[in-house]
Amino acid sequence: MVTFQIDINSECVVRLQAITNDEPTLWAGLSLTAPEQEDLASIKHPSQRIEWLACRVAIRQLAEAQGMAYRGLWKDEFGKPHLLDSPWHISLSHTGGWAAAVLHRSRQVGIDIEPVREQFKRVVPRVLSENEIAHAAGNTTRLAVYWCAKEALYKLYGKRQLTFREHLYIEPFADGADELVGHVRLPNHQEELTIRCFSTGPGLLAVAF
Repeated sequence: MVTFQIDINSECVVRLQAITNDEPTLWAGLSLTAPEQEDLASIKHPSQRIEWLACRVAIRQLAEAQGMAYRGLWKDEFGKPHLLDSPWHISLSHTGGWAAAVLHRSRQVGIDIEPVREQFKRVVPRVLSENEIAHAAGNTTRLAVYWCAKEALYKLYGKRQLTFREHLYIEPFADGADELVGHVRLPNHQEELTIRCFSTGPGLLAVAF
């Protein structure tokens, strides 16, 4: 299995791995809670089931590598995953053939992985602000960075009533930059966050914290 570990800093670590195992093999490495089994039972598409399981394997391996006894995940009322019996923060992401997990010891965190796709050009009007559209200038890679970074911000914030275009903002960045500045801007919540961006795996990986 192709696996990458990225140490963001002393408190934050990422695990990214290619999905090469089948569903029974992934199952064998996990002990799912009853709510997790219900979640999995609601997923009908075989590849989505495998990606879901692969994310749980990734976070289990990541937690155990930090010396933690992994007991599974629970979801809050917004669907954000959390480690059972641990104060550490996590986020998960998957795309075709890849699964990723991030663990942060003290801060909320969000992760996203994406291939670089031409279809990002079609979603620009509902995802980017006018300033972001002007900066992206139709460049597919820049659009992918914006999308991936905003997905990571969205997962970090972890609540509803938030749109990519109106409430999430990424400051202009140089091509190839590995550190971006992001903002969550809501009437009752203003926050500036760091986003690390890497060209790896399926294309791009972004971690917001």
